Amino acid sequence: MPKACPRCGEPRILAPECPRCGVLYAKAEARAARLAPRPAPAQPATPALEPREPAPYSYAEPERPPHLPPEGLAWDGDLEDARLELRMRQFALPVALVVAWLLVNSPVGGRLVRIFLSMWIHELGHAVTAWFCGFSAIPGPWFTRISETRSTFVFLLLATSLGGLILRGAFTQRRSLVIAGATGLVLQFVGTGVLSLSKAIQLFTFGGDAGCLVLGSLLMATVYAPRDSALRRGWLHWGYLVIGAASFMDAFSQWWAARSDFERIPFGENEGVGLSDPSTLADVYGWSETELVQRYTWLGLACLAALAVLYTVGLLRARAELRALEHVPGTVGPPAPSFDAR
Repeated sequence: MPKACPRCGEPRILAPECPRCGVLYAKAEARAARLAPRPAPAQPATPALEPREPAPYSYAEPERPPHLPPEGLAWDGDLEDARLELRMRQFALPVALVVAWLLVNSPVGGRLVRIFLSMWIHELGHAVTAWFCGFSAIPGPWFTRISETRSTFVFLLLATSLGGLILRGAFTQRRSLVIAGATGLVLQFVGTGVLSLSKAIQLFTFGGDAGCLVLGSLLMATVYAPRDSALRRGWLHWGYLVIGAASFMDAFSQWWAARSDFERIPFGENEGVGLSDPSTLADVYGWSETELVQRYTWLGLACLAALAVLYTVGLLRARAELRALEHVPGTVGPPAPSFDAR
């Protein structure tokens, strides 16, 4: 077994993918085997033949005209992947947000987005916030069942899962997993050990549309995961992008419009469930309309700012990777045509 990654030279670890470049070892080894120079087969010695006159219809291959560009090298897969990655990072996120905004602001499209996409992320937002506050929660269609008291089992299960994420990140030398696990443990400590019962209930009530904003942004961010990561295998990131953009824009457009029209706030009751989230926060816990609108819109703007930073960094990295590949011998594509001005 080789001691280094075939692609970047990083020392290998006991994992299927390289911690530095993210490439699968099996895929990189197969590619290195294909690109390895093969020895030319030995030519049997043949006796010298006397020159013969050419056949009547044989002809020599014509020389390439001097005004034509030289023939380029064979197209390289890594270079093509880098170009596709750059185009994806240029257009995927902005196009997804614009299309989602058009859908949620149309009568039929908005209803379909709410039923099939954003409603599920909304309920998952309630559940995830409740888990971080120590409550057991089961998300379902249009309603999330949440326990009335904190659960030790839920606390230990979530803490163990986050600790395992940190260990996996340390074992595979992936800093992003370590940061995600550590951040989750801090949030769990705040939600379970710092917040009172009343504050925790307010937080996971607020976490419905807040989940559409935060979880929707995280789903959209999967398009910036490494190409060989699990989030990018099987084209799943395109589905995550669609779900995330639709969920984010459904919640954000509603609360952004409510800045100038409080009638857009969904006060009232949900059939068979009880008060809606804004009514619970306003009538039970005393949140004003201004506080509701400001807190949701500020959270949405913060998510958009984080996506803008991620978009810029991802675009710069994709361009740098493409420029580096274009300067590697043997990975340049067909040269641009040149014309001799006469």
